[in-house]
Amino acid sequence: MPLSDPPSPRTKLHRRQITMDGFQREDGLFDIEAHLVDTKSYPFENMDRGTITPGEPLHGMWVRLTVDEAMVIRACEAVSDHTPYDICPQAAPNFAALAGVVIGPGFNRAVKERVGGVMGCTHLREVLAQMATVAHQTIAPVRWRRARLAREAAIAAGEQVAPAPRSLPLGTCLAYAPDSPVVRRHMATGGG
Repeated sequence: MPLSDPPSPRTKLHRRQITMDGFQREDGLFDIEAHLVDTKSYPFENMDRGTITPGEPLHGMWVRLTVDEAMVIRACEAVSDHTPYDICPQAAPNFAALAGVVIGPGFNRAVKERVGGVMGCTHLREVLAQMATVAHQTIAPVRWRRARLAREAAIAAGEQVAPAPRSLPLGTCLAYAPDSPVVRRHMATGGG
């Protein structure tokens, strides 16, 4: 569905594109990758790069989080292909310090502690919160599927199995309000 009424006449000046993908690796770990690209629609001068032409990336950066099923970051790699200043790529190796951080409550605080301020790069840090969401959306269905198959196998073997509803992120949005119809449906079907 498009936004309401056509906008006022305007000229595009800036575009930020962020692409994120979640992968399951053969070794059982997961890679979450992000690619951020900023471009302008006009040429401008840059102290370190000279003239940056329309469509040429001002920022072009990659981040890969390798995460285990418990949502622990095993490794983080960052690369800055395009930056406004020659010094900027020196921040990318510092993101390896995220190894050991758990994606969950306190994640953004841990990122700030390890690669905040002058230790990191604003743009690389900005994508990490969204990467955490992509990690959940990549890994949670794998865990749910494995748990469902284990329950089905136990039931088929004649074992008594207690219902094992998955936890919902209650209170995080309108759909997951504790009194929402979505939550009521999940609870009624044991899928909550």
